[in-house]
Amino acid sequence: MTKMSAMFHDLVAWVVAWAHTPYAPAALAVLAFAESSFFPIPPDVLLISLCLISPAHSFGYALLCTVSSVLGGMFGYGIGRYGGRPILERFMSAPKIRTVERYYQRYDVWAVGLAGFTPIPYKVFTVSAGTFLLDFKRFILASFVGRGGRFFLVAALFYFFGEPIGAFVKRSLNLLSVAFAVLLVGGFAAIHWWSKRKAPVQAGSEAPGARDP
Repeated sequence: MTKMSAMFHDLVAWVVAWAHTPYAPAALAVLAFAESSFFPIPPDVLLISLCLISPAHSFGYALLCTVSSVLGGMFGYGIGRYGGRPILERFMSAPKIRTVERYYQRYDVWAVGLAGFTPIPYKVFTVSAGTFLLDFKRFILASFVGRGGRFFLVAALFYFFGEPIGAFVKRSLNLLSVAFAVLLVGGFAAIHWWSKRKAPVQAGSEAPGARDP
């Protein structure tokens, strides 16, 4: 085990240890907030631990995690908005920045939703969303969809299936996230295709003389 991986393992163990303290909900909120802009450990680690301990409270933990994560995303947006591209370049290399720009050109703010749900680092997209001046209200909406979808999926599995699902969730969380993201992108593509087909019809009906007999 390398020094870096050992440090990461110790950090994960430290995060999980909070699940067995009276401050676990507060720790989950702080972790979810921090991970959205700078902290390396995803809140799923602590969320899963808490859901394992108390499946009946899974949805409450998911709600706390979602709200805190989106608030952290708003903080990350502010970092990018007021720090500008120099701040973003401290987080990412130039090729990664170009990749993120392509995501935004293709998916607009919904790239944030995808990052919020999948293993793609959400913090990268919160900071870059501010740098590229994406619409803030739509950014918040996309964040709630992505983060809420991920955390409530975990909560639902524990709430309905209990502790036996724990090993499966730990092993398959990223796979489940990617599968949902594929469905999410497919849904957005279908809506985009439908709206493009609908637009000419609406334009024709509103053209001058279109309603004349």
